[in-house]
Amino acid sequence: MSLSSFIPPQRTLMGPGPSDVSARVLSALARPTIGHLDPLFVSMMDEVKALLQYAFQTKNEFTIALSAPGSAGMEACFVNLITPEDTVVVCRNGVFGARMIENVERIGAKCVIVDGTWGRAVDAQQLERKLQKHPEARFVAFVHAETSTGALSDAKALCEIAKAHNCLTIVDAVTSLGGVELAVDEWQIDAVYSGSQKCLSCVPGISPISFSEQAVEVIKNRKSPVPSWFLDQSLVMAYWSGEGKRAYHHTAPVNSLYALHEALLILKEEGLENSWARHKAQHQKLATGLANLGLEFIVPAAERLPQLNAVTIPKGIDDAKVRAYLLNEYNLEIGAGLGAFAGEAWRIGLMGHAARSENVALCLAALKDALAKFG
Repeated sequence: MSLSSFIPPQRTLMGPGPSDVSARVLSALARPTIGHLDPLFVSMMDEVKALLQYAFQTKNEFTIALSAPGSAGMEACFVNLITPEDTVVVCRNGVFGARMIENVERIGAKCVIVDGTWGRAVDAQQLERKLQKHPEARFVAFVHAETSTGALSDAKALCEIAKAHNCLTIVDAVTSLGGVELAVDEWQIDAVYSGSQKCLSCVPGISPISFSEQAVEVIKNRKSPVPSWFLDQSLVMAYWSGEGKRAYHHTAPVNSLYALHEALLILKEEGLENSWARHKAQHQKLATGLANLGLEFIVPAAERLPQLNAVTIPKGIDDAKVRAYLLNEYNLEIGAGLGAFAGEAWRIGLMGHAARSENVALCLAALKDALAKFG
C-alpha cells in the first residue's frame, strides 16, 4: 500500500452535519499552536466563553466548550446531574431522545418516558400529564431540535411545565444553536449542550455546554463522585474559571478552539437574529423548490426545523443510488434517514455557512437531475 497525504475533495455539505466550514474558520485552524495553559490561550478561552454566552443567550458563569463532540456534551449533562436515586422524565420523538434515555438507564436512575410521534414536536400536554403522575421526578430532558426527523419542539413551553413541577431541565440544542431562537436564561434551561459542527459551522469535535447556578449547585453537592473522570465538570470548572492561572485538567484541543472562536465571532458579527432569519429564508427557498419537484416534507410547517429538512423519498426511488449520484456527480452530500426513517427519508441540511442561496440552487438542480435519472 502506497501512502501519501490525504487531500479530500471540495464537497458541499448539506446533510445533518458536519456543515460547510468557511475559509475564515479553516484558516484559524492553521494558526500556530501554543500551550493550552499559555496566558494568551487562557485569554482566548475567556473570549470563547463570552461568545458562547451570547450564542446561548445566557449569563451562566459555567458556560464552556467541552473538548469532545456533542454526544459527550449530552453525557456530561446527565452524568454530572443525575444519580441512581433520581427520577428523570425524558421526551422521546426521535433518535436523540432515545439516546437521552440510554444515558439515564446507564446511570441506573429511574426513567419515565414521554413517547411522541416521529416527525412531530414534543407534546407539552403529554409532558404535563406525565409529571402529574410522577411528582418524584427531579429532571426533565428533551431534544429542542430533533436531528433525526427535522422537528422543532417548543422549548420555552416544555421548560415552563418542568419548572412548575420543580424539575431541572436538560436540553439538547445540538442542531438548534445559532440556527433558531434559543434563550437559555429566559426559558430557564438548567443544562444545555450543543455541537460545533452544525449551525456554528465549525469543525467537529467540540461541544458547547452551559449549566445554570442551580445545576452547578447540584454538581457541587453530589454525595457520590461523577461516574466519568473526564466529564466531571467539578474538575473542569477550575480550568475554565477563575482569574490568572488555571488548574490543569486535560490538554485542550488548541487549534480546534481557535476555529470555534472564529466561528462564534462570525455569528456575533452577523447577529443572532440575523442568523435565525437567514436560516428561515433559505429554508423557504428550499421548501418552494422541493415542492416543485414533488417532494413532501415529513414535519408539519409549524413544527419544522428550518436548518434540517426531512423529506419523504418518492416510491420507486433508490435512496442510496440518489445520494451516491449527488456525491459523485455534484460533490453534494445530503443525509439518509435515521432510525425509523432509514430508507424512507432524506435529510437536507441548511446549517450555518451552508445556509446560502447558491447551496439551495445547487441542491435543487442536483435533485432534479437525480430524480429524472432514477425515477
